[in-house]
Parts: sequence; C-alpha cells; structure tokens
Amino acid sequence: MVIKMTVPKPTLSVVDAGALIVGMVIGVGIFETPALVAANTGTAETALFAWLLGGVMSLVGALCYAELATAYPDSGGTYYYLMRAFGRNLAFLFAWARLTVIQTGSITLLAYVFGDYASRLFPLGEYSSAIYAGVAIVILTFLNIVGIQQGKWTQNLLTAAKILGLILIIIAGSILASPQPSIAAAPAEAKTTFGLAMVFVLLTYGGWNEAAYISAEVRPGRNNMVKVLLGSIAVITVIYLLINFAYIHGLGIGSMEKVKAPAAELMRRAWGENGARFVSVLIAVSALGSANATIFTGSRTNYALGRDFSLFGFIGRWSEQDTPKNSLIFQSAIALLLVFLGAITRKGFSTMVDYTAPVFWFFFLLSGISLIVLRYREPQVSRPFQVPIYPIIPLIFCGICGYMLHSSLAYTGIGATIGVGVLLTGIPLLILNQRKER
Repeated sequence: MVIKMTVPKPTLSVVDAGALIVGMVIGVGIFETPALVAANTGTAETALFAWLLGGVMSLVGALCYAELATAYPDSGGTYYYLMRAFGRNLAFLFAWARLTVIQTGSITLLAYVFGDYASRLFPLGEYSSAIYAGVAIVILTFLNIVGIQQGKWTQNLLTAAKILGLILIIIAGSILASPQPSIAAAPAEAKTTFGLAMVFVLLTYGGWNEAAYISAEVRPGRNNMVKVLLGSIAVITVIYLLINFAYIHGLGIGSMEKVKAPAAELMRRAWGENGARFVSVLIAVSALGSANATIFTGSRTNYALGRDFSLFGFIGRWSEQDTPKNSLIFQSAIALLLVFLGAITRKGFSTMVDYTAPVFWFFFLLSGISLIVLRYREPQVSRPFQVPIYPIIPLIFCGICGYMLHSSLAYTGIGATIGVGVLLTGIPLLILNQRKER
C-alpha cells in the first residue's frame, strides 16, 4: 500500500513563527516554578541569576537547533534528527519516551497547575489538586475523542487570559504590593541546590525546541529560523525576569517557597481576595487550554508511532470521528496513572518535573550530539545557518545537557527513577517490534 505524504507549505513569517514559539514557551509553569526555584536558591540575587542563566543556556541550545532546523527542515523535528544520526531504533525509543514520559508527563503537569489554582477557589480536601487534575484529563480527552474542535477564537481567548494574568502579576508585584524584605528563602540548616533550581528554570524555558517541528513551514529566507529562535528567546527571558522580580518584590524571597500558588497569593496581597480569585480563574483556564493543546498534539505524535511501528499499531488508527481515538485513550490512561503518582507523593507538580526531566535531558543531549554526527556524516547537506565557533558551541550545549541530566537524576525524587524505568521498558518493546516486523 502506498501512503501519500503531504509536504508542509512555508506559510509562516518570522513574526508568526516567533509569536508561536513565545506562546508555546510561556506556559503556565511560570505561575508555579518560581516558588520552587526560590526554595533551591536561597537569595533574590541567586534566583534572578538562575532565570538569566536559563535564557543564556537556552540561547546556546537555540543556536544548535537553528542549524539542525535549517539543514533538515522536517516536521518530524527531533525525531527526524535522531533517525538520521542514530537510526530507527533510537528514534523508536524517543517516540516511546514522548508517549509514556515526556508528553504525558507534560499533560499531567499542566493538569496539576489547573488543580492547584482551582483548589484555591473550591478546595476538595487533601487530594484536591489531584482530583481536579484527573477530572480535567478525562473531560478534555473525551472532548477530543468526540471530535469537538476548538475554534481559533477560543485559543486566542485562552492565550489572552494567560497574557492578562502575567501583566496583572507584574503590575501587582512591581508597583502595587508593598516591597518585602530580602530574607533568605530557607533557614541556615536547610539545603539549597542550584542544580535542582536550574531543572525548574529550564523546564519553564522548555518549548523553544518545538520550533524544529515548524521549521519546514517558515518562509524561505537566509537565517529566518535563526531570527525566530534567537528573537523569541530574548523576549521570553525579559518576560521571565520581570515576572520573577514581581514575585520577589511583592512576596519576598523568604515566603515564596511556602506558597503553592504564588501568583494568587501575590494578587491577594495587592488587590485582596477578589484579586486572588480573579487571577486563579485566569491561570486555571489557561492551564486547561495548554493541557488541551498538549493532549491534542500528543495524540497525533503517538498516532505516528503506531503508524510507523507495528507493535503499536492499535494507536495508529483514525476513528470515524476524525480523531486518533485509541491514541487519546491510551495517552489519558498513562496520564491518569501519573496523576495517581503525584497524589501519592503529595507533590503533584514537582513530581511530574522529576518524572520527565531526566528523560527529556537525555534526548536533548542526543540531539546536540546528532548535530556533530550529521556534520561529519553528511557534509554535503546545505546548511543555511552554521553554529558559530564550531564545535565549541555544540560541545557547550552538550555539556549543559549533561549537567542538567546529572542534576535531574541526582537532586530529584522517586519520580525521576520511575521516569527512567519507564524509558528502559521501551528496550524489550523495541526487540518485540523488531521480531514482529521480520
């Protein structure tokens, strides 16, 4: 059977693509992670430095991805780079990781953000956040299964809600709230871990690499993808520094780590309980929008896994509702298991960071290595943009990824062990798939 493949058309301008990347990166994590960063840095200066360093580290990575994206403009993105550099087996493990760890962990993480802020409005007891997270995943998955399409105006409203929430927080923390004393975030005997702080920082910066998946749709032009990546990261870094300054100014670094929903607490101090409720609604709605988008895109990449590898053929089927029904159901089942894991640890959001971080940084490291491998193996490929001072920049990027992989394994909890274990289960499945396809 011959499968017709459609080729993405270059319809996105630099501004279009840049806005898309900024929208993807500035998610709801920025409403949760600053408190966790504060708890692991100890001082306002160190916390702000961590966020600035996160922007610089992302910039280094973006230079590497700019070369990969311009040399290999394919909608498969990282999957395609790994396939070309290391072969089909490693590409399978990456697809398995997206199905069971990276994408489903992100869905659960976003669902917990919704749960944390919804619990500020209507608490449901000890496991309130987990209950809200599980219900959100079930409802959003059902809506995707029955084929209800989200209109462009709905997505625009969700994005507007997130932006409005950010603006209000910056105003509340920088202008309206009384300045708080700069007290250390943890007592002298407490242990702060800068490596773990960077895990949370770079999680919040995560998403700029998704530009690789739209590289084939950016209008032709010398270094256009470079402008998209570098420009969007500069904008994101400025926004993150502003909002963290607002948190520190309005709450004080010493109290940030004790607040589960820092944005709501900041608004409460500036505008009272009504302000806290208002921003909680904005963030909860924004989290639902992000979770819905992640469920939608995740089911499509999982469908591709089922289409390309026969062992997972059951999720590579399209339903009569014009949706990948089996993929959505399987994805939601994994996400609900992860909600249960977060409920057991009672640290839903941070447990999901632990769960996804080591696997994410492992494949990010391989992406950096793939640039060097492909430079050596395919020198004839046209590279409209080449990483400056090669191979130093790619080696720095690989060093960053290696450091973050070590940090995510050394300083995180049981979630990291489970995430790595789930990734390793992909090895026997790969062997089974190879035998099935013989």
